[in-house]
Amino acid sequence: MSAPALRQESALRSMADFYATSIRTQIQTQLQYRVSLYMYTIGMVTEPVVYLVVWTTIARAHGGTVDGLTAGAFAAYYIVWTLVRMMNIVFTPFGWEWRIREGELSGQLLRPLHPIHYDLASFAGQKVPWLLLYLPIAVGLALVFHPTLDPHPLQIVVFLVAIWGAYVIRSLNNFSLGMVTFWTTRVGAVFQVWFLAELLLSGRLLPLPLMPHWAQTLSAWLPFKYTFYFPIEALVGHMSNISLLVGLGMQLLWIAVGTALAFTFWRLAVRHYSAVGN
Repeated sequence: MSAPALRQESALRSMADFYATSIRTQIQTQLQYRVSLYMYTIGMVTEPVVYLVVWTTIARAHGGTVDGLTAGAFAAYYIVWTLVRMMNIVFTPFGWEWRIREGELSGQLLRPLHPIHYDLASFAGQKVPWLLLYLPIAVGLALVFHPTLDPHPLQIVVFLVAIWGAYVIRSLNNFSLGMVTFWTTRVGAVFQVWFLAELLLSGRLLPLPLMPHWAQTLSAWLPFKYTFYFPIEALVGHMSNISLLVGLGMQLLWIAVGTALAFTFWRLAVRHYSAVGN
């Protein structure tokens, strides 16, 4: 094996060790605060339960369906929605204000890896205890709302891949968005516009088939759909095998785009960095 190939193999092995160690450390850290973690997990269920109650009530009031979606379909959608929402918790772009203002970023610049790796590994480790604590809640929701859920094996496999794809896409998006803070500290309005677009066009507020046709068309050209609606629909919907694979392909495309944007914006933004801190 040539010297460049050996160096590349060593770099990949070191990166894998970094992610494995960071994830393991986060799991151990999160489990030290089990009660707080469980309260947080329960709080995460509030939003989808509100949506679930509203839409199942509307479905029953309209003879059992809304645009072809039954009460059981809504139940399945929002129960899986909660799992996808937990996977989509990433470092907020608002956090970059704190990192810059407090000088926290100064220390991070001395680390050997790009900052995105630390955020990705840290939040990935937090998912494991969150998901374990959510499982009994999901069972309870299923017993109460009776979801219609009968996925075939390929759907399950695609779902398990897609939730991690959604996590990476949203992490890269928020990282790139956070770079705005290097030029101005008044970024709240920019972030809120972004999150409003995500709320409406991702399937987070309601299933995309219930949105106007123009919104469905627009969502197909934006990454939001592949962070919420696609992973959910992959498990609860009736997507063809081709549609499932196309969805994964779109996730790969947005990961590639997000990676390019994140690294480009980082190189431009860090040139403007200045901060004071302890």
